[in-house]
Amino acid sequence: MTAQDPLMEFTGSSVNGLNEAPPLFLESAPVLSSDDNVRHEGLDRLVRKFDPADRDDRNRALGLSGEETILLFERKRLTDAGMPELAGKIRWVSQEDGDGAGYDIRSFDFSGYERLLEVKTTRGYQKTPFYLSRNELEFSEERPDAFRIVRLYDFARVPRAFELSPPLNKVVRIRPESYKASFA
Repeated sequence: MTAQDPLMEFTGSSVNGLNEAPPLFLESAPVLSSDDNVRHEGLDRLVRKFDPADRDDRNRALGLSGEETILLFERKRLTDAGMPELAGKIRWVSQEDGDGAGYDIRSFDFSGYERLLEVKTTRGYQKTPFYLSRNELEFSEERPDAFRIVRLYDFARVPRAFELSPPLNKVVRIRPESYKASFA
């Protein structure tokens, strides 16, 4: 997932009892469009009625599968590079410590520097919008050297991925979608 290996294939095995990781193809990130009205035709056909609890359950399961896929990918990437001891230090932070760190997986580059990966998974196409928490955005600003969003898409068919590096507002359009209301 670096400039040296823009297109790789990976097939891994399961950890924590989840499904086997599918093949993963890494590509370049799409370019940010200057047109505010660009939409994918499939987005216009989304069903308006849905069960939010069911959607949330499906999204959690999809996110977990995506994180596992990247965890396995990162371990294989380092092991294949002759760095099994570094691969053994990779941590699935969101599962081991909870979801508040601002990233999901702590990995390493080939020099041993941290790669702090926030995984965003969709069954949709390359430019399907995704949600970013305030915590994730702030963490990307605090650690731009190490933070990366790994965007997995087309996950149900032929999983593909690309990375986004901070500053995020240079590579994606960020818009507030929810607000906290309080009495104090």
